[in-house]
Amino acid sequence: MEIDLSKPILDMNERLAAENRTELDKHGVFVLDLMASPGAGKTSTILATIAALRDRYRIAVIEGDIASKVDAEKVKAHGIPAVQINTGGACHLESDMIKRALAALPLAELDLVIIENVGNLVCPTDFYLGENAKVMILSVPEGHDKPYKYPGIFQISEAVILNKVDTMSVFDFNEEEFTAEVRALNPKAPIFRIAATKGEGVDEWAEWLAARIDALKASVAEKVGEDA
Repeated sequence: MEIDLSKPILDMNERLAAENRTELDKHGVFVLDLMASPGAGKTSTILATIAALRDRYRIAVIEGDIASKVDAEKVKAHGIPAVQINTGGACHLESDMIKRALAALPLAELDLVIIENVGNLVCPTDFYLGENAKVMILSVPEGHDKPYKYPGIFQISEAVILNKVDTMSVFDFNEEEFTAEVRALNPKAPIFRIAATKGEGVDEWAEWLAARIDALKASVAEKVGEDA
């Protein structure tokens, strides 16, 4: 006899994620689930995104990591609220973790919450957290063949960020092949070329995200009007 525990776990995760989404919608808060492997530049991309959007939106960050609070401290140093989640070994965040982190944030005073998921190209793909969009980052030093090796994360991402493009000449990265494979897996996802630590290409990415935030706010405002 075999007992498959994965379905009850995923079902519970989905239920709590829906509760997260309901609570966030009350306040019109957009949530971005940012996924990448370790070292791809998640935190630097978050800081660059904050720099681009902080004058337009009220932002908070939920940092997921196996251990340490280093990344949350980096975000807080820029005057942005941040909650650290340490999974103690788990390779992804789950909706109950996000539920507790959201309870520590002033949702009525926020427009955008960025979740930095645990560095991994596999585990985060299966867990809905209540987010509005999943976006993944691949950095040039990781190689152009990652879409072949980890197709799932490319398929579920609404956008792909190619980071560290300023190192393209140093590494054997075939951008044409990379782009073709991403397009084959996910024809609709835009690919943003950035160098986060230098701020290159960040504006285009930030405008895409701003359009999504504004669309959510318009949708929530329309629903409130209908319910009034």
